[in-house]
Amino acid sequence: MYAFEFQKPTSIQAAVEALKDDEAQALGGGQTLLPTMRQRLASPGTLVSLSGIAEMRGVCRADDGALCIGGGTSHAVVAQEAAGIYPGLAGLAARIGDPAVRNRGTIGGSLANNDPSACYPCAVLASGARIITDRREIAADDFFEGMFTTALEQGEIITEVRFPVPEASNYQKFIQPASRFALVGVMVAKYAGGVRVAVTGASEEGVFRWTEAEKALSDNFAASALKDLTVSADGMIADMHGSAAYRAHLIKVLAGRAVEAAA
Repeated sequence: MYAFEFQKPTSIQAAVEALKDDEAQALGGGQTLLPTMRQRLASPGTLVSLSGIAEMRGVCRADDGALCIGGGTSHAVVAQEAAGIYPGLAGLAARIGDPAVRNRGTIGGSLANNDPSACYPCAVLASGARIITDRREIAADDFFEGMFTTALEQGEIITEVRFPVPEASNYQKFIQPASRFALVGVMVAKYAGGVRVAVTGASEEGVFRWTEAEKALSDNFAASALKDLTVSADGMIADMHGSAAYRAHLIKVLAGRAVEAAA
């Protein structure tokens, strides 16, 4: 590791001020950033830790019924405290990484990084959630812009994520055993206005919605509604863990399992 400055503000405003330095980088749980720095793939001059900001931690229910999760809330806390409100999301959080990752990693850090195989982007997109920052509110459909790319601007901080709570939901994850990331992950969320289906781990472009499945499941929320659908292997990730065709196949399989579990 190389030498760098370290700051740990205790308020959002103080963190915003610290991040005005072009050499500064926000630090959530550090599960991705610190290994990246060790490999010299990133070299910020200052790390601004968000772990000391109490107002960015916690899970609560808003007046409109939405589940509000602070950007600095760990996966383990989400798994525990969201279970009685949004069990599909809690189940997803409970299977992220291992206990060490779940107790250090944060929802805000995961979304800001937007790893193409991360679980939280799938939940946010399937839920039609809203990402609240120190500057604005961003709809899930406008937030993810491709692999490791989001709508966040330089120094912008995710302070909260607001999830509309679905009538039924489930997340199915085919785990890549070495990394514990999703080789493919599919989340299904059923709302009064229709069904949303999001996929992670499969596409070279990152998380995406499977709109054909959404239409079919909105008409008939049953795994059988997917039987005539196919997923193209074009643009899917192909590596030593699975071919593009294999990942495309898994999407349909996992979506069916998610519907059965949710229903």
